[in-house]
Amino acid sequence: MTEAIALNAPTHAVNMPAHVEHAHLLVTDLPATSEWYQKMMGLAVLERSASGHTLGAGGRPLLTLTTDGKAVRASRRAPGLFHNAFLLPSRKELSRWLAHAAHNGVQLTGASDHLVSEAIYLDDPEGNGIEVYRDRGRDEWNYKPDGMVEMATLPLDLQRLYDEAPKGERWGGIPDDSAMGHIHLQVSDIPQADAFFRDVLGLDLMARYPGASFFASGKYHHHIGANVWNSRGAPERDAAMTGLADYTIRFSSAGRLQQAVEQLDALEIATTRSGDTVSLIDPWGIGLRLSA
Repeated sequence: MTEAIALNAPTHAVNMPAHVEHAHLLVTDLPATSEWYQKMMGLAVLERSASGHTLGAGGRPLLTLTTDGKAVRASRRAPGLFHNAFLLPSRKELSRWLAHAAHNGVQLTGASDHLVSEAIYLDDPEGNGIEVYRDRGRDEWNYKPDGMVEMATLPLDLQRLYDEAPKGERWGGIPDDSAMGHIHLQVSDIPQADAFFRDVLGLDLMARYPGASFFASGKYHHHIGANVWNSRGAPERDAAMTGLADYTIRFSSAGRLQQAVEQLDALEIATTRSGDTVSLIDPWGIGLRLSA
């Protein structure tokens, strides 16, 4: 198996000039959904209240779940979450999670070799998409002359991965150095996504698929994915919809955050500021927090 990529490694997804830090889902059944993320995903509860739970790994919050009696189940076509992507440090840990999922009857929706990474896909009990993945080392990535990274969607041999899981070990949850590696969104227009993530937030366009763009900083393969596969031309999501209420992008410096805020101001996109965090609603009605 390949060597683990430590959370403090300079090439890790979270050690880039900007990265996705946290996601917030609005759910209808908070206790059941939180229990599922604890048992099946191995997240630990860091904070708990009657209306919400914050879960994470290694003491770092990765996912907040809240509930509201007025929440309306979002349609599959609405802008919002395509999947939250939990990044594990190694293929060994991915194999351990797969064995745990198999032994607990978790229904998978797909598995792919993306050249830069290996990924397993599933949904939570409320239909929110999840990716569990590991990155290959940067020395195995290939970049095109235009700076974009070579990615593909090839079959992943799940049986081989399962067979590599250490036998006889008790699974105690995802490792402390797991992270929210990226988030993939459903949007209504790709040129609009290019303009927002590249031109306003300052992320680099790293790859294109038919109907999708992928953005990142630090030459990572992607911190943000945006597609129109289900949501092309859809109106903005309503704040009362279940699913992705908001997500957080953290910049490595206050200067980078300020550059993004200046671009938002120039386009007259309303923001509110609380300490080092700037909050706004993106072009598709999804909450976004920017911090440094």
